[in-house]
Amino acid sequence: MSLPAGFKWGFATAAYQIEGSATEDGRGPSIWDTFCQIPGKIADGSSGAVACDSYKRTKEDIDLLKKLGANSYRFSISWSRIIPLGGRNDPVNQKGVEHYVKFVDDLLEAGITPFITLFHWDLPDALDKRYGGFLNKDEFTADFENYARVMFKAIPKCKHWITFNEPWCSAILGYNSGYFAPGHTSDRSRSPVGDSAREPWTVGHSILVAHGKAVKAYREDFKPTQGGEIGITLNGDATLPWDPEDPADVEACDRKIEFAISWFADPIYFGHYPESMRKQLGDRLPSWTPEDVALVKGSNDFYGMNHYTANYIKHKKGVPPEDDFLGNLETLFYNKNGDCIGPETQSFWLRPHAQGFRDLLNWLSKRYGYPKIYVTENGTSLKGENDMSLEQIVEDDFRVQYFNDYVNAMAKAYSEDGVDVRAYLAWSLMDNFEWAEGYETRFGVTYVDYVNDQKRYPKKSAKSLKPLFESLIRKD
Repeated sequence: MSLPAGFKWGFATAAYQIEGSATEDGRGPSIWDTFCQIPGKIADGSSGAVACDSYKRTKEDIDLLKKLGANSYRFSISWSRIIPLGGRNDPVNQKGVEHYVKFVDDLLEAGITPFITLFHWDLPDALDKRYGGFLNKDEFTADFENYARVMFKAIPKCKHWITFNEPWCSAILGYNSGYFAPGHTSDRSRSPVGDSAREPWTVGHSILVAHGKAVKAYREDFKPTQGGEIGITLNGDATLPWDPEDPADVEACDRKIEFAISWFADPIYFGHYPESMRKQLGDRLPSWTPEDVALVKGSNDFYGMNHYTANYIKHKKGVPPEDDFLGNLETLFYNKNGDCIGPETQSFWLRPHAQGFRDLLNWLSKRYGYPKIYVTENGTSLKGENDMSLEQIVEDDFRVQYFNDYVNAMAKAYSEDGVDVRAYLAWSLMDNFEWAEGYETRFGVTYVDYVNDQKRYPKKSAKSLKPLFESLIRKD
């Protein structure tokens, strides 16, 4: 059991979750700044206004990465720090650009390879107000391409670009359930605007075309001289049938992954949406023009994979409601025999099941022709961690076990199954603003004391990854 020589490993974060300095050096507001101001949207009423203060602590963060032995770091850029109003005719904020240019220089000087995410959910608020953000495909895709070009030009030293992080979350949580910014939903008790049955599919389509435009721009105008690569990061859970003897449950397992991952991956690899989605959603799923297919099909140099958990899947009978986004099925933690898929965590949606990681790596590889895979997020929260003493928090054996099980499952997928996995970036380098869950849920390998000067305390899990990877990565 092993991982390939030259394997990249390290940690991942996102701008709004760690940077803070929400108005510093000319940064404009994102939809998350606005969303956090609405009472009841964030569990503890907090925001990312200060977060981990990483905008001002880049040296500290790089020192931490070096101390932990990481050879790679994935972070995202705050679009509204670069172009405060977001648009292609709006001014560029040079201070914002210079911040990231210096950060990349400092990472490289420290021997750490940067993986840059252009978009991790924090759309400039001005674009949402100006034309509805993702809902206006023509405007949004033009503005995203312009922003991407600004960054490609500014940071030629970055060789690994990710266009979008988890578009499923932007589309479903932002425009179906309303759980994430900008909070659109058909539930009028939660939002005055939104159409849960239609808007998410429009949003997903806009993101795919924007991704395609950015990739075309990079490949034609930057890659020839910079020599880097570009792809998208998609999230999805492993699936097991609730009743393995029921063909409808077995079939629903594939359908669940298709509605979560293949929604985006099928257009990128095959040029069309999955048949299961077309069958259920009909004309609510946007149609592909030849121009957009040309942009999107073949637009991944690698497959970015975010993965955390698994579910038992039980099919549903009858016609699904219009706002269904799962594929007419139930996701459960217990199967027909009463077996539990994995232990509880602080996150209601997350239960560890490492074999599911190996299974999903294989599922994706078989469907998409064994692409090069970068695992761009994987990690876990701990039940009740926020209520523990510092002494207890740093002894996070549960997280150590999670990483050990999942990394070993990945190594088996590589060495025994032929999966071409080349990178693993653990979520997350440090505790941070966990979106709608505020600061109550901690995913970091480093404890952040938000009250006492943001001091960082590496947990046991932070120190466990270097020896784990050293034992698996081939030396040849």
